[in-house]
Amino acid sequence: MIRWLLVLLLAAGMGQAQERRPSHCIALAEAPGVTYLHKASFQDPLPRHSVRISYIAHASFLIQSHDGLNAVTDYTGVIGNVDLVPDVVTMNHAHDTHWTTFPDPGIPHVLPGWGPYGQGIEHHLDLGTMLVRNVSTDIRSFGGVETNGNSIFVFEVAGLCIGHLGHLHHEPNAAQYAALGRLDVVMAAVDGGMSLDVATMMTVLRKLKAQVVIPMHWFGDWTLDGFLTGMSGEYVIVRERTNNIELSLRSLPRQPTIMVLSPRYLQTP
Repeated sequence: MIRWLLVLLLAAGMGQAQERRPSHCIALAEAPGVTYLHKASFQDPLPRHSVRISYIAHASFLIQSHDGLNAVTDYTGVIGNVDLVPDVVTMNHAHDTHWTTFPDPGIPHVLPGWGPYGQGIEHHLDLGTMLVRNVSTDIRSFGGVETNGNSIFVFEVAGLCIGHLGHLHHEPNAAQYAALGRLDVVMAAVDGGMSLDVATMMTVLRKLKAQVVIPMHWFGDWTLDGFLTGMSGEYVIVRERTNNIELSLRSLPRQPTIMVLSPRYLQTP
């Protein structure tokens, strides 16, 4: 009840602010269902109402809309040997493997997940077929805590709500869960210590109830396998032989599914 009250209060506040397009992920909605689409090169055209997610490396993913918008998460300045300038990049503050001080000057929208120390930052970037927003979270810093020093970024595209948990260091509180809203796809760090411990991450994912979970930020098969073993009773485990997947609102798996993608820097075929 408290969570839904927070949702309603948030929606009311946005309505008073605005001109901004409200988040459909925060709106109360029925969860969709069904099965995922074929895999393809990041350069291939996408069907309408679909999105392609390519795992680049570590915590970096390329998210593409059908009309050619490109977003890169936890951007480090290196995505591969391709001539691609993203439309938007997001960055997190926990470690320099999640951000860069020298983003390509041709990138129109560079979104850091942190602001002035302890104050956080707010993003609500409406690109038409893609809406990018964030929910600030805390990070462990020099033995203490930096309030609002990181962000979970949400990409709303093709009717899907895609959440990148970033370098999450704590379970979100009730207000943060409410601000995230419905998530259909979640990228989750499963290193087991540098970010969240595996047990807490599993708790977060169970509460988010995303239909697709994509593991990231692991440093060996043993950390990934420990996470998969812990979740195997509740999720179908699919190990892809590629680094990308195409999804649509109508083609989500019928059962909650963990899709293990193989990270690979972008390259021209």
